[in-house]
Amino acid sequence: MRTPRDKKRLMIGGAVAAVVIVGGGFAVWSMTRAPEAAPEAEAEEAHGAGEALEMDAARIQAAGIILAPVGSGSLSAEIVAQGTVVGTPQGEAVLAARADGVISRVALRLGDSVRAGQTVALIESREASTIAAERSAAQARLTAARQALAREQRLFDAQITARQDLEAAQTVLAEAQAESRRTSSAAAAARVSSDGRSTGVVSPISGRVTAADATLGAFVTAGTELFRVANASQIEIQASVSADDAGRIASGDRASINLPEGEVQATVRSITPGVDAESRAATVILSLSGVGGLRPGQAVSARIYTRDAQASGGISVPEEAIQTVEGRDVVFVRTATGFTAAPVIVGQRSAGRAQITSGLRPGQTIAARNAFLLKAALGAGEVEH
Repeated sequence: MRTPRDKKRLMIGGAVAAVVIVGGGFAVWSMTRAPEAAPEAEAEEAHGAGEALEMDAARIQAAGIILAPVGSGSLSAEIVAQGTVVGTPQGEAVLAARADGVISRVALRLGDSVRAGQTVALIESREASTIAAERSAAQARLTAARQALAREQRLFDAQITARQDLEAAQTVLAEAQAESRRTSSAAAAARVSSDGRSTGVVSPISGRVTAADATLGAFVTAGTELFRVANASQIEIQASVSADDAGRIASGDRASINLPEGEVQATVRSITPGVDAESRAATVILSLSGVGGLRPGQAVSARIYTRDAQASGGISVPEEAIQTVEGRDVVFVRTATGFTAAPVIVGQRSAGRAQITSGLRPGQTIAARNAFLLKAALGAGEVEH
């Protein structure tokens, strides 16, 4: 015998139903006659008030019900586009060898976390030794030039040497300083180690290693790609649209990304001024309001709400949010205590969306996915899903 985990009481057609929530589903186990409704309640029902279901946020999440805000916009003016998740210029980095040599150390593997400035691998290189030697020689010449200038300054102050000797010493010091800066910059760019034997492969950003082609003991040349690092919080969407649709899209337009977990809100950041010569499509860059589990390289479906869509009015919702209860189309609207089945009038349907001509208003929150569980909870008789 199944033991109920939780019970709710609903008003369904003048009766009280005990609803059992089991494993994210609903079962109506018994129904008893409710007391006669007050005249005010009958008047409210006569005006089309929907059925109410009590459900807190924890049970909504446990049942897998996905919520979404209701936004304004004409269904005919929405643009559906296929896109790809890519890293922003600050969200993805290629780590390459700075010099020819043999990989002597690999510190991280595929999937490991990495910090900005962290050394991922070391490469033993003759070039590193050469750069280190040039740096040491330049520093030695700089030290000698400083000492020579100090000596010439003392002699000049004692009126032993001419000014031109002092000026010559100053020129030699300036040249030594420039050479020291050059060699130090070269050593820093090559990530030469303190012992001068190897160069380091350093990550410029924080994130995770998404590609690792470095093999211990392998010989690599300068410029060889060894690692890729991506920051999952620094991503954007590149969506392809036709040339005609691109002319209807403007920076700042609202968009959404369809995921199994729900919708992620986005905004149009920019549109390419031309179209690709092969695909004949323009690229729309979407900035995300929230990451929502997206990963670089992932294919997604985007829906762009153009300005003419917002100006023409109307409301569209996911088609699966619409359920039929007692012969009426309803959408479950989130309330402070649960949901209300709001009767709606459905217009045209397209690409998994439906136009709502009456019954909803922008700003409301609805059950966008798995709304059939709420319908089952409102069903009369013994129902288990």
